Amino acid sequence: MASIKNLKKDINYTLGDIIGVCDLVQLDPAKAEKAEAIIDETIEVFDALMVKVHAKNVENKKAHFKAVSTELEAKAKDLVAKINKL
Repeated sequence: MASIKNLKKDINYTLGDIIGVCDLVQLDPAKAEKAEAIIDETIEVFDALMVKVHAKNVENKKAHFKAVSTELEAKAKDLVAKINKL
């Protein structure tokens, strides 16, 4: 990981793109409620990851940020899979 700044950008852009796709899915009235639930879940994931990024009492920062990056990837894949099921 090059920097914390880049990790924050990755989190913001990745989850922002997922919300953007959900906005497009909401145009279909039959899928609007489910897409809204995915948006809410995405916002919760964003908040949780940002709390982890801003954690001060971390022993090994490099390993901690690597774990946050890995968690972002896993959560994003899960959210995209949910969107694809719609």
